[in-house]
Amino acid sequence: MTNAKNRRAFMVASASGFAGLHFGTPSKVLSNGFAAAPDAAKAGSGGRAKSVILFFLCGGASHVDTWDMKPDAPAEYRGPFQPISTSAPGIHCCEHMPLLAKQTHHLAVIRSVCGTVNTNDHHAGYYYNLTGHVPDTTFKTQGNDRRPYADDWPFMGSVVGARRPSQQGLPSAITLPHKPSKLPYTRPGQFAARLGVEFDPLYVQGTVDEPLKFQVPSLVLSGDVTADHLRSRQQLLKQLDVARSHFENSAVEQTWKKHQQRTLDLLLSSNATKVFDLESESEATRTRYGTGVNAMSLLLARRLVEAETPFVTVFWKENEAIKGQCKSAGGWDTHGNNFDCLKNHLLPEFDRAFSALIEDLDQRGLLDQTLLVVNSEMGRTPKIGDPRSGGVAGAGRDHWTHCQSVLMAGGGIQGGQTYGKSDRLGEFPSDHPLTPADIAKTVYHAAGIDDLRAEDDQGRPYNLLDEGRPIRELFS
Repeated sequence: MTNAKNRRAFMVASASGFAGLHFGTPSKVLSNGFAAAPDAAKAGSGGRAKSVILFFLCGGASHVDTWDMKPDAPAEYRGPFQPISTSAPGIHCCEHMPLLAKQTHHLAVIRSVCGTVNTNDHHAGYYYNLTGHVPDTTFKTQGNDRRPYADDWPFMGSVVGARRPSQQGLPSAITLPHKPSKLPYTRPGQFAARLGVEFDPLYVQGTVDEPLKFQVPSLVLSGDVTADHLRSRQQLLKQLDVARSHFENSAVEQTWKKHQQRTLDLLLSSNATKVFDLESESEATRTRYGTGVNAMSLLLARRLVEAETPFVTVFWKENEAIKGQCKSAGGWDTHGNNFDCLKNHLLPEFDRAFSALIEDLDQRGLLDQTLLVVNSEMGRTPKIGDPRSGGVAGAGRDHWTHCQSVLMAGGGIQGGQTYGKSDRLGEFPSDHPLTPADIAKTVYHAAGIDDLRAEDDQGRPYNLLDEGRPIRELFS
């Protein structure tokens, strides 16, 4: 293949491969599925969220060291962290989140989510929490070798994006700053799957080393594709058609044309290039969020909300510099040295960035129309000590799918409240037990999506999520 052909093929791979071309074949949504979200009055207490930001703490965040602390539990459970008061009477959080403590009057803290699956691993945890569907038997038989399948249940962001088309030329669902996890272990559950690849999120890449630089692969021109080509739709499509024959994964013609159209719309959209320019933000604003890639991802999420993007996902980007001391990939999977990793790295970064997002949206009058969700694929063992990292001496916490906490704010959610309880050790829900299906249904309800009917490519009707119910009590 010549260099020019290589460059053209890379452009198409960037535009479509990063958007999930490898996974799924199209199915169609009922015609009324693309209608605008109902008015809040028609949707009861939901329907106020024009946008959703999902902040997913990759690795499995410890609930008992953050929002569901157990100060009266035995020392081998509670650990060294102390709870502090917050701006919401009666709600406490970890001492290492002082900035979020000042924003807790905006938060609903959900403490009784049980996502138990027999595998107790990351793949199944991602899938359950991102789709609301219990992982099928293939997660048990294949473990972390389980790949995303074409007939998987769709990611909730893809469902929202399908029902709430973007109004400003950007994709309806955007994910940043990475696609979990490193190939070949791509996490299932983050794609549109059976809903159709045209509803896959657009993936935007960021790096730890250059936190202000976000690369939208679809907007990177290379080779003999110049700005002049953008003035001619026909000419650009010819460039893409030539590259198609060199791209490793040929899709059905209808799907390919949809990817062509999405790429073209992005390339021709001036709004698409402006929204990713974080350097246009004031230095004070960037400093308030923090300097890391996760902080800048949340700032970019706010800009995407301003551009009326229906669903933005920020997957916490792991820092490989700390992976050795935490016995993890450098994220929230703190198998070892749990407390130092949280105190010195994870909690300060999270505290500054997420509190800044809440404060920023509130000051701009956008919080009530933006649903914020903080979730993870699992909680962590309430009893300290992971045998894989030295037991009690290693001071780690292992995976724990039996109980986890979820945060919500904005989008009609009444702040300053808790919902559900775990038992005295934080091991299992003891009051108002929930599943990830209930969380997904609550997200849909906040976005005004209560009709989840769809049709497959054979015209057969099905429901995108039968399980669960919206937690209507959370809404004001």
